[in-house]
Amino acid sequence: MKKNTASPTPVRLASRTIFVVICAAALLNATLAHAQTSTADPKAGAEMTGTIKDYTPGSSIVLQTLAPSEPVQFKLSKNVTYADTDGKTIEAAGLTTNRKVRVHYNKIGGDNVADKVTLIGN
Repeated sequence: MKKNTASPTPVRLASRTIFVVICAAALLNATLAHAQTSTADPKAGAEMTGTIKDYTPGSSIVLQTLAPSEPVQFKLSKNVTYADTDGKTIEAAGLTTNRKVRVHYNKIGGDNVADKVTLIGN
């Protein structure tokens, strides 16, 4: 029996093309769905630990961190809270330069906006 080695018919070629397009679309859809579910919740925010280099009550705080080596500036939100090493709320007056703190913040636009500052024991 002789095998047909002629080029594929237009119907077969169209079928293969449609099959490839469907597979590519399915792969793209699966990739996009995974990317959406693996992104972090922007409302959760982030935390950074460092030593207070500069503090302006009601306005901003600058931390010296290990990495990156340059100081990081945070704007203070209107509702920023301050906590001692036990997590109890304190007044902002407890903050001084050279004090270790943990800052919880959200990235808003290009700014780091702090909503909680917690003292850390030395």
